Amino acid sequence: MSQSTDRRPDPSARGPLGDGLWVRDPDGYWAAIDQAVRDAGLDAPVLALDRSALEHNAADLLRRASGVPIRIASKSLRVRSVVADLATRPGFHGVLAYDLAEAHWLATTTDIADVLVGYPTVRRDALAAFVTDEVATSRVTLLVDSVDQLDIVDFVAPPASRRPVRVALDLDASYRLLGGRVHVGVRRSPVHSRREALDLARTVAARDGFDLVGVMSYEAQVAGVANRVPGRAAMNKVVSLMQRRSMAELRRRRGKVIAELRELADLEFVNGGGTGSLEETARDRSVTDIAAGSGLFGGHLFDGYAHFRPAPALAFGLDVVRRPARDIVTCAGGGWIASGPPGADRLPKPVWPRGLDYLGAEAAGEVQTPLRGRAASALAVGDRVWFRHTKSGEVCERARQVAVIDLDDAGRAVVTEVIPTYRGEGKCFL
Repeated sequence: MSQSTDRRPDPSARGPLGDGLWVRDPDGYWAAIDQAVRDAGLDAPVLALDRSALEHNAADLLRRASGVPIRIASKSLRVRSVVADLATRPGFHGVLAYDLAEAHWLATTTDIADVLVGYPTVRRDALAAFVTDEVATSRVTLLVDSVDQLDIVDFVAPPASRRPVRVALDLDASYRLLGGRVHVGVRRSPVHSRREALDLARTVAARDGFDLVGVMSYEAQVAGVANRVPGRAAMNKVVSLMQRRSMAELRRRRGKVIAELRELADLEFVNGGGTGSLEETARDRSVTDIAAGSGLFGGHLFDGYAHFRPAPALAFGLDVVRRPARDIVTCAGGGWIASGPPGADRLPKPVWPRGLDYLGAEAAGEVQTPLRGRAASALAVGDRVWFRHTKSGEVCERARQVAVIDLDDAGRAVVTEVIPTYRGEGKCFL
């Protein structure tokens, strides 16, 4: 399977006023969303989800995965109804949760029967509630990369007092050079080599109260690093070369490790990858499902990727509350800055009206965001500015609900339902 290098938006992508409007006429696209939300009487800050753009993104993820099931990464969505709907569709299988209490909640309040916690946990209250719930322990798998994490589970509930806990090993997928002196990727698991993986697997398999059922291995240096950033041609070439070599190394190493682990345990799944690496991860025959979530809502993080470009399905609107100068307007709120290395790419991106940008001395503020540009002079107090977020799941932590946009029988964009985010359901996990 060859990886496409065409990242142009698919002209068949549906927007709220018809096919490809977000590509052909972005002003019309955002104006339609703004009008739909205003007609519904929703105050800002407001999140809007274009259902047809979400469906386009879901279909595109399935196309890129080439038949390998996609495990929904819930941290990139944080809207329970959307997670539950997608996770049980054909081509999708299960959820990659980011916290044990979240995984417990999803497993016991939806039809999702396979929830992998994507990070180790040592939260004793969450563990105590989890191990006493038969439904949760049958559906949720904990992630481990150390015996210490097993010890904490046993401290909370000794093996004789609980059902066996399902666990998966976190196999480090970083790219290491020069004997490990150069590390490319995130700092996750200490389990990198074949020997380290087999040693931990043997310990788990021999230990009472635990069932080894899977492996997770996240190649962040491929899935989470843009490779066609405007104005960085030389760096883009370096990143693309690194990603090709990293995936070649990982496929060899991961394949060998999984083959030997299968001799020790009956593995139900091997999870890998992310939205940015679907094509390459799908080539690894040892992987049984691929995690993806960010590409569903289509944050602007992916504008710098060479091989795909999702539709901007989720956006948020802020009200203009004052005009401190002729070419400056100030919005209420807006400091919804994404996690990761500090930089301009972590800021929300103002997209409508076009021609607005941040003031360098203030950028996106906690309670107010001033914007300057040619569009500012035409904006009045009470008008709305629309933004795309870098990481859409994180923006859902800032709002209690999402307005879902559909087309009515007359072809107009309308809000057809308002659904709660995790916060709207009273949940705050991390």
